[in-house]
Amino acid sequence: MLRLQGAVQRYAWGTTDAIPKILGRTGDDTPLAEYWLGAHPSAPARVNGQPLNEYLDQNPQVIGGPSRARFGDQLPYLVKVLSARHALSLQAHPSRAQAEDGFAREEAAGVALDAPERTYRDSWPKPEILIALDEFHTLSGFRDPRRTEALFAGLGVADELASVIGPLTERRGAAALEEVFLDVLSLTGERARVSELVCAAAMKHKDDAGELGQFARTVIELDEVFPADPGILAALLMNRVVLYPGEAMFVPAGHMHAHLRGTGVEVMANSDNVIRGGLTPKHVDVGELIRVVEFEPSESEVMKPQRVSDGVDHYPTSCPEFDVWRVTAGAEVTSVDLPGLGSARVLLIISGSATLTAGDQTVELAQGEAAFIDADEEPILTGTATGFLTAAGER
Repeated sequence: MLRLQGAVQRYAWGTTDAIPKILGRTGDDTPLAEYWLGAHPSAPARVNGQPLNEYLDQNPQVIGGPSRARFGDQLPYLVKVLSARHALSLQAHPSRAQAEDGFAREEAAGVALDAPERTYRDSWPKPEILIALDEFHTLSGFRDPRRTEALFAGLGVADELASVIGPLTERRGAAALEEVFLDVLSLTGERARVSELVCAAAMKHKDDAGELGQFARTVIELDEVFPADPGILAALLMNRVVLYPGEAMFVPAGHMHAHLRGTGVEVMANSDNVIRGGLTPKHVDVGELIRVVEFEPSESEVMKPQRVSDGVDHYPTSCPEFDVWRVTAGAEVTSVDLPGLGSARVLLIISGSATLTAGDQTVELAQGEAAFIDADEEPILTGTATGFLTAAGER
């Protein structure tokens, strides 16, 4: 067991106080958006002052046999704390086959890894799960197109937007959503002014109850960050989801989403591949969106953890790259046997303090501190603490 120090990421959309508070540090006025606890080469965590990816290169046996057999001598997941002050870009992530193909294509074309038009930074997929630490708002998947058309009608702008949103009623399902989404991304000149019309109409309904009021408030919220951006219309095709502390949302490959605000623990496959679909000054690859995004309408499911043993709650997903648990010790459960044996694990303490004991080795962890646990170690957690533990799904 080794203490693990994460890597800070200061993106403009981050909050200034939430992650410092979790880490027990003093914040400043600079946004701190993410705290990475993994071995991705762009921002590896550190053990004993050494980048984790280098440590794993030198000690691959700590990763675990099943994970090494499937994913090679690298950690297959990345753990983050994410805290958003305002909306991130509309985005989706590729499957493994899509990532391998896309990465190979861009490598063959000679596109530099740091080029702004580069889409694939690595050859890995990026399924992910977001577990809320406070009230967390996000856009996830596409709403039924007829419901969306009804909401635009409720704002009183359906007629003015007919040339843009007409396919929502003229076509069905995925075909309708894909046509409108891609059309919105191409709006220029006078046609792009329809977003201003929608924003003005939304102000009249911001205090309405129910779905229409939420729809109007989403317009206003996005317009504050991306004024009159046509991407707002693309975002309005999506479901708005609210997660409360401990609830989670799983984002599979091809699933369009955009986190709006809140703080959570995010676990994903060890990748930095993002296919953006609007609300961003960065590169939007329309051709890749068509290949990757699932435009079928869906109802986004809120996941609640499942109790598997005393002090251990599981967040089940279909991902072979990662598995996640919430672990809690206190007055009722004084010691917790940590799951995930057979895989290297990352444990992050979110609240309280804990002691990890494995054989004659002990590691003390305060709030905001983390540990890297070898595949063959069987630690017991004691103290009064809540943390999140991640292992490879293959073990």
